[in-house]
Amino acid sequence: MRRTRSLSVVALFAALLMVAAACGKSDSDGTATGGSDGGSESAAELPTYDVKAVDGLSGTPKELADAGKITIGVKADQPNLGYQDPDTNEYSGFDIEIAKMIAADLGIDADGITFKQVPSKNRETALANGEVDLYVGTYTINDERKEQVSFAGPYFVAGQDLLVQKDDDDIKGPDDLDGKNVCSATGSTPIERIKTEHPKAKTTEFDVYSKCVDALLDGEVDAVTTDDAILAGYAAEEPDDLKVVGNTFSEEPYGVGLAKGDTELQDFVASAIKRHEDSGDYEKAYDATLGRSGTKMPEIPAITEGKASA
Repeated sequence: MRRTRSLSVVALFAALLMVAAACGKSDSDGTATGGSDGGSESAAELPTYDVKAVDGLSGTPKELADAGKITIGVKADQPNLGYQDPDTNEYSGFDIEIAKMIAADLGIDADGITFKQVPSKNRETALANGEVDLYVGTYTINDERKEQVSFAGPYFVAGQDLLVQKDDDDIKGPDDLDGKNVCSATGSTPIERIKTEHPKAKTTEFDVYSKCVDALLDGEVDAVTTDDAILAGYAAEEPDDLKVVGNTFSEEPYGVGLAKGDTELQDFVASAIKRHEDSGDYEKAYDATLGRSGTKMPEIPAITEGKASA
């Protein structure tokens, strides 16, 4: 059962959530430049960001502000987090809003943002090679990744969970995965945790989570595993067929990825996140994206990566 039906549903759902999301002409490499900052009725539920460069910029933040443009790596197949509508090419979701908050504090409006789709396995390479200036896409902060990139944040904490068929009462948590075929994205924290902590489970990997969801709907795998925030969006696409188990077994602090050692950019991003948390923008963005699923906003995590100033 391929998701031809669900894709159209998601397109409609994303349109209802549409943010002044960066949109425009999509290039063959999966990039899209930002579009209007507003104009739709649905966008009124999202905060409007004051597009004005903060004072005292230097280093990379000043270079980006002076250029008036920024390339941000994102996910494009995660409803409510980072999703690109296949018909309009518009981006929506909580991660997209976090990216726009950061850009606004550089004085860069939506037209100056280029969102570039980068799968999990290529994130570190994209940052190291300068393909993207930042990466905002369910990017878990951990020590292994910090050997290759720097982070600012965290701005959100999720937990690893499982997505299963609606009528599956056998899988209630990770301890029930022995002999089961579990799917996740190559290079992701969730698939590595399954391999390490639940070696009796079989694993299937794809470059994006949406392919795992297709495999689950087709009965080719028994479960999909990743963060609960991501799985909730997929379950909302197929409420009659899929469900989230609701038994998290990790903490996944999401950070904004950037080139290793760029402390000026790291501190700037950390400060931008803190400013928009304090202003109420963060909560408004959450309510208009992830909050649409009915999930109450969790406690905002303390920033540990980067020095956040007021």
